[in-house]
Amino acid sequence: MEIKSILIKDTTREERIQIVAQGLNQCGGSCDFCSGCDNLGGGSVEAFYEPYINGEKELRQLNEEYVSNSGMVR
Repeated sequence: MEIKSILIKDTTREERIQIVAQGLNQCGGSCDFCSGCDNLGGGSVEAFYEPYINGEKELRQLNEEYVSNSGMVR
């Protein structure tokens, strides 16, 4: 599926799940049983991206929070 925009207003929940999965696949592996993000201080992947998947916060907002909180999303 080709997605032209990753904004919440332009995507469905299912598309946002796919966007997150494709983005996470960039590290070269599956997230199943990985915990790599948690080891780097970012917390669990599911918890980190849940606000985007649920349509509450844009990916940009999550990334800004991650950087401004030294890796800790609140």
